[in-house]
Amino acid sequence: MFNKKTIEDIDLKGKKVLVRVDFNVPLKDGGVGDDTRIRAALPTIEYLLKQNAAVILCSHLGRPKGGPDPKYSLKPVADYLAKLLKKPVAFAPDCIGPEAEAAAKALKPGEVLVLENTRFHPEEEKNDMGMAKQMASLAEVFVNDAFGTAHRAHASTEGVTHFLPAVAGYLLEKEIKYLGQAIADPKRPFIAIMGGSKISDKIGVIKNLLTKADSILIGGGMANTFFKAQGYPVADSLVEDDSLETAKELLSLGGQKLRLPVDVVLGDRFDAEAATKTMSVGPIPEGWRILDIGPETVKAYGKVIDAAGTVVWNGPMGVFEFPKFAVGTFGIAKAIAASKAVSIIGGGDSVAAIQESGLADKITHISTGGGASLEMLEGLDLPGVAALLDK
Repeated sequence: MFNKKTIEDIDLKGKKVLVRVDFNVPLKDGGVGDDTRIRAALPTIEYLLKQNAAVILCSHLGRPKGGPDPKYSLKPVADYLAKLLKKPVAFAPDCIGPEAEAAAKALKPGEVLVLENTRFHPEEEKNDMGMAKQMASLAEVFVNDAFGTAHRAHASTEGVTHFLPAVAGYLLEKEIKYLGQAIADPKRPFIAIMGGSKISDKIGVIKNLLTKADSILIGGGMANTFFKAQGYPVADSLVEDDSLETAKELLSLGGQKLRLPVDVVLGDRFDAEAATKTMSVGPIPEGWRILDIGPETVKAYGKVIDAAGTVVWNGPMGVFEFPKFAVGTFGIAKAIAASKAVSIIGGGDSVAAIQESGLADKITHISTGGGASLEMLEGLDLPGVAALLDK
């Protein structure tokens, strides 16, 4: 299924290896707020160290505006990584230029160096070949293990592959295998669950999945746009009016495959303390808004999930940050965890729901990439993967 060379297909012994990792983690009080993505990179880093490679890690963090910004520095991540690896991790205050070059030159086999945020240079997102060449000059081999940015052709993901032999790390390989398998040859019934607020983000995904999946279960704010497209007044609910025609098209394409909630939980305002009521789907009373799927929907969707062979889930079922409106999302999480299906979860909020519900160990694969996993489900090629050496 995976036709690209990996770290096991190339001689890395004693070599300088530039690794693109996805250390785009939330920072909290000057430290790391959630270490999921750092831990996900450990198998690749540890393998390289066993090969006595000198490991140079690069990543972006956040969205700095066109230059260095101390609040997006990777220094706290480097310090955190040192704790996980139980060994010193060097840090370079830039990812290109004299300081990066000196730090990479001084690095010995078996040592680890983290470079400063690649997005401190606007050339990164422009996939500037000058920047890519400078980064590539630090090493002899390039490893891409950053699935979360594999859908972007940036200097540190695609550009460097023009100057160095490029292979996949373990995380990238695992992500592509699970998501690729789900699309190419899923164990059936194949169920996709799509949530989140917007249809517009997921049009291509839903269209592609309608040709592959046995059922698509819809929740989250995007369901409101489908309801309005069916002619129901939705009062103060979030709706994408410019996606109504698309919603109508998807409903007619989808037929029985596309399933919408049968009941909803309403709030009288967008607030954690809002008054709530539950009703069957129909005209929403004035002054109220849909903020979650209802208990009958959780039951109905749960039955479909229980019978599934493969389940892919992306996006929450309601306003998951408010506990009153997180019940639907947690209900779906429980149903997936209890099912015997191969389960793949992608997208920040769905992953957060699984982590918070304590059910992460019951999921086959938790994806580290939101946008990248969506593009794979849409059937698109990811530039960061396409650029790697073929087996």
